[in-house]
Amino acid sequence: MLPACSKKKEEEKEPVKEEREAVVEEEEKEPEPEPEEPIPANQNLLTGIPDLTDAAIGKRPVAVMVNNIPKAMPQYGIEKADIIFEIPVEGDQTRFMALYADYTTIPQICPIRSCRYYFPALSQGFDAFYVNWGIDDSIADYLELLQLDQYDGISGQGGFFGRDQERLNAGYALEHTGYFDGTKFASVVQAEGRRLDLTEDKRDPAFSFNGLNEQLKPEGSDCTRIDINFGQQSAALTYDAASKTYKKENSGQPQIDAKTGNQLSFTNVFVLETSISVRDSIGHKEVDWDGGDNSVGYYISNGGIQKIHWMKEANNEWSRLKFFDESGNEISINRGKTYIAMNYPNQAVFQ
Repeated sequence: MLPACSKKKEEEKEPVKEEREAVVEEEEKEPEPEPEEPIPANQNLLTGIPDLTDAAIGKRPVAVMVNNIPKAMPQYGIEKADIIFEIPVEGDQTRFMALYADYTTIPQICPIRSCRYYFPALSQGFDAFYVNWGIDDSIADYLELLQLDQYDGISGQGGFFGRDQERLNAGYALEHTGYFDGTKFASVVQAEGRRLDLTEDKRDPAFSFNGLNEQLKPEGSDCTRIDINFGQQSAALTYDAASKTYKKENSGQPQIDAKTGNQLSFTNVFVLETSISVRDSIGHKEVDWDGGDNSVGYYISNGGIQKIHWMKEANNEWSRLKFFDESGNEISINRGKTYIAMNYPNQAVFQ
């Protein structure tokens, strides 16, 4: 009788053992990977925002040189720019290089200014058309070497340059009145048969972006204001929590687009420290535009700041500008407009 009872008890226990094995097997299964976020085809490669016209998908951006000294204020056409670089020129005044991803929707832009070699050294990394009014004559051979796809107001190329008569009548100096009629740009480049398609290595986003619906704070401390001393000019950017953007000032005054009346604002702010020196008797600058492993920079967005390294491939104008954390990992940034100040070391105050 006793052996039979034992056998019966063992049989009763078997289902419990099978249930336990099923639980263990379920635990050992790896979780399914989350599906990749679908990115719209009309993603703006400079901002990460899906706002390109259909005709601009896969097409080259346009870089425009803009006068930025206080006597030339207010500018117009700059609010629409997707990326703005601000870098010192002669006398430690600054100049803008404004990039527009959608070549079909460029506005009229004024005042247009001349080229300095370090601006196209940066624009080439975006495979951009380049628009300016005059050049530093000493860099003509360099620009030819770059095979720059350029439109220059001095020669009136394309028929979309002119002088703003209202500004002339208002007493602006001549050099603060040149405009570029970007509304004509698409039809001109198409008629001329210029290369419109991005090169294969530039058809992905210019930066590594966070998710479409993510607005992340950089790893580091809080930062709601940046003051940048360029020498003869200054810039300040103050965080607006409601819009999650930084509002820009130029030498103590809000920087306004004269056509829209809006203050320039940016989702992302970069301050890149670099070596800048005077290279000739005129005061033209020598600027280290490619950075490196030991470079110092700061990424500011969403009320926070992170110390970074920045670089392009050494002596390679066609390479991308990239940003890395202090461990050497490429960082991702928030989607939106970006302001990049390239300046002397230790000339920024973060609050």
